[in-house]
Amino acid sequence: MYRIRTFNQISDRGLSRFPLERYEVSPDVAEPEAFILRSHKLHGEPVPDSLLAVARAGAGVNNIPIEEFSHQGIVVFNTPGANANAVKEIVNAALLLGSRRILDGMNRVQQLTDIDDPEALAKQLEREKKQFGGSEVAGKTLGVVGLGAIGSMVANMALEMGMQVAGYDPALSVEAAWRLSSRVERMESLEALLKASDFVTLHVPAIEQTRHLINAAALLRFKPGAKLLNFAREEIVDAEAVVAALDDGRLGGYITDFPLPVLLGRDDCLLFPHLGASTGEAEENCAVMAAEQLMDFLENGNIVNSVNYPQTRMARDGGYRITFANENVPRVLGTVLSVLADHEV
Repeated sequence: MYRIRTFNQISDRGLSRFPLERYEVSPDVAEPEAFILRSHKLHGEPVPDSLLAVARAGAGVNNIPIEEFSHQGIVVFNTPGANANAVKEIVNAALLLGSRRILDGMNRVQQLTDIDDPEALAKQLEREKKQFGGSEVAGKTLGVVGLGAIGSMVANMALEMGMQVAGYDPALSVEAAWRLSSRVERMESLEALLKASDFVTLHVPAIEQTRHLINAAALLRFKPGAKLLNFAREEIVDAEAVVAALDDGRLGGYITDFPLPVLLGRDDCLLFPHLGASTGEAEENCAVMAAEQLMDFLENGNIVNSVNYPQTRMARDGGYRITFANENVPRVLGTVLSVLADHEV
């Protein structure tokens, strides 16, 4: 019997993938072989000796101590692409809201509660609508930083909207490249992308190398009046630098899923309450993917979509298999073979 400890509210569609005759799944199961979670922070929490794997039902893993778990031999999985469509759709909405004064116009309509006559209301709106004018995104250039599962979908979507698309991703995988339209112009540097883009959207993970990727120096390279979208991770953008760029008019607007106090109350910021992957479909997809990856690892030893161990996949045709993970140190293979020989394996 495998034991899975859950954190947060995990979709029943995902949890139902665990067969009841082989798995015990609950928030308080003892001596679990695996965790499945969403945003619950594991930093500083005690880890049971029984733990073999952690599955994050989502893409970001900054709530998990990756390096510590790697040294302990704990495989950490995420679910890249499971929420990609949800994020793509909200970026679409953000582009439109950032180009047209849709929210301002809608809010103004709701304020006109003192007008009872339909004709008078129509005349009032006709007089005021010019102040809510905007521009179309068609013909504008969208710079996509990060062309993985989400970034490639955003890039392809923007092309369908009539935009020009520039992409930058120094770690572009072969799989992602196949998903990407050939009409996306691949830029050789972040600086080149920033200079060419009317909108810049970020789709990179929050790691040490991407912390404050968009900082004061990067903002100086933006096309004057360009707008920045961040639906990836808060840490990627230096919010203080963004405020300074907005104040001096270099940046035309900031649209983000990660509100901070310094951004509140500003007309040049559109702040979403972390809605990027908040759809029923995305939560279900992430939970199903996390559950299936855990089962494949626990039952077969296969590793797919791990952030700290290489992909390992081999068809199982019976019997037991042995997998060992090691740091890159001399003579480790000889040590392992000696242990196996002692056990007559």
